[in-house]
Amino acid sequence: MKRRYWLLKTEPSVFSFEDLLSLPKQTTSWEGVRNYQARNFMRDDFSVGDLCLIYHSNADPTAIFGIAEVVREAYSDPTALDPKSKYFDEKAKGKNPWVMVDIKAISRFKNPITRSELARHYQLKKMMVLKKGCRLSIQPVTQVEFETISQLGGAIKIKL
Repeated sequence: MKRRYWLLKTEPSVFSFEDLLSLPKQTTSWEGVRNYQARNFMRDDFSVGDLCLIYHSNADPTAIFGIAEVVREAYSDPTALDPKSKYFDEKAKGKNPWVMVDIKAISRFKNPITRSELARHYQLKKMMVLKKGCRLSIQPVTQVEFETISQLGGAIKIKL
C-alpha cells in the first residue's frame, strides 16, 4: 500500500503536540472523532505507516507543530459508549459506529507553521485547512503538501 498523509486537528487546550510528546513512547489513541466523514477516513483509509501533521486549531496562533505516524489502524472507540466520557454518544447504544487509531510522535517542528504561512505558499494553496468553512478534524494532505510543510517546519526527529 502507498503511504498516505493527513492533517489532524486538535485544540491545544484539550490535547496538544506537547501532550503527545509527554506520553510514554510518545504514543496515544486518537479518539473522540464524531464526524462521519472524518471517521470514514480513519476507518477506511488510515494505514500503519501513514504520516499525520498535528495542527492546533482554536489557538493563537493556529499552526502545525509536528508529525505523528499511524501505529495502529482503526478499532472501536470505547469512549462513545462510556457515559462518563466527554466523547459519549448517546445514539450509539451498543452499536458503536465510532473508531480511533493510535499515533506516535516522530518529529517536532523547529518552526511551527502557522495557517497564514500555509496560505503564502503556492504548493499549499489547495489544502482543505485553508478553505473557508472547512472544519473537518481529519483531512487528507498530498505528498507534496506534506513534504513542503516538513521542510518549512524544519522537522526534528524525536528521540525516545
